[in-house]
Amino acid sequence: MTRKNKKYNYSVEEMTNYQTAGVNIAEGDKASKLAYAHAKNTFSSRQNLIAQPCKGDDGYAGLIDMGDYFLVQNSDGVGTKSIVAQQVNKFDTLGYDLLAMVVDDAVCMGAETFSMNNILDTRKVSVEIINKLMGGLSEACTEQKVLLTGGEIAELGDEVKNFTWNASSVGIVEKDKVITGKDIKTGDIVIGLKSVGFRSNGLTLVRKILQDKFGENWAEEIFSQENNQTWGNLVLTPSLIYADFLLEIIGRYGKEEQMKIKGLCHITGGGLGNLHRILPKDCGILLDNLPTPHQGMLKLQELGNVADEEVYKVWNMGLGMAVVVNPDKVDKFLSLTDEAHFSAQKIGEINDKAGQIEFISRGFHDEGKSFKA
Repeated sequence: MTRKNKKYNYSVEEMTNYQTAGVNIAEGDKASKLAYAHAKNTFSSRQNLIAQPCKGDDGYAGLIDMGDYFLVQNSDGVGTKSIVAQQVNKFDTLGYDLLAMVVDDAVCMGAETFSMNNILDTRKVSVEIINKLMGGLSEACTEQKVLLTGGEIAELGDEVKNFTWNASSVGIVEKDKVITGKDIKTGDIVIGLKSVGFRSNGLTLVRKILQDKFGENWAEEIFSQENNQTWGNLVLTPSLIYADFLLEIIGRYGKEEQMKIKGLCHITGGGLGNLHRILPKDCGILLDNLPTPHQGMLKLQELGNVADEEVYKVWNMGLGMAVVVNPDKVDKFLSLTDEAHFSAQKIGEINDKAGQIEFISRGFHDEGKSFKA
């Protein structure tokens, strides 16, 4: 695909965004904050009992004080990627997406996820589909050294159209190994671990663009003539999971760390804005060397007339995980990623522009232009 650096020749109103696709990020953020406020109302009920909660409004997971260590709990799901699986009739890779969403969140706090369970709400039980879903999840969990302890399958008829798949996980982290970002300072380097696809975020926008362009059977349309890859198979690309690799570096429970990592940021819903979670109040970031986005993302941005600022908010644009280290640790970290066959590069640096995340776009419309996240 030929990339063009061009100015918009259409109005903002003509552009596709997440809200026109049916998802209101701002409203979702408000709902999340409201839900957590209600959750915190339960914290006092554990006073003077084991399992004291720790408040963490911007955390990737909940920390529970167990005395010598923290238990870590979080939940997530594959979202509307399940609809794509249904359209393609391929179900054996969704387990990687489901596991990635919980373990790659938990590891951002330094936690080793050791178990997870799942809930599958389905219109009608299909033994064949469930066998493929659970087989893929079992394979992913085995690779990441995570116990799959059980779950629930609910047949809900008209309550759901096809199926939804969500999970909860439990992990553990020593108190002196919790990663909060508090030690990040000006001059530290941000390294990006590259993704291989959309993961499980922004799929509603993906599906709207493709349906508007190709109709209901968009999943069967050819994306690449070179390898005869369909749009459905491209969108269904399973998530690369980073947790096991990162745990070997930061040290699993009871194990020594290979090197110090100051901050970890999973680039999920909200895109680059997730970096605000780990930034100290007196620091900012300039991301001036982001990875080249996947060709499918750039093509979708073109097809849907989606602004660069929007795609970096909704999709990962080739960046799956951001890692903050001391400048003298960059070469060592990149060497470790090479050994583990992960693709990574230096993407930016911490500066003293308090609370500001600036990035240089690699998007379709405004490559080279600066935006705020």
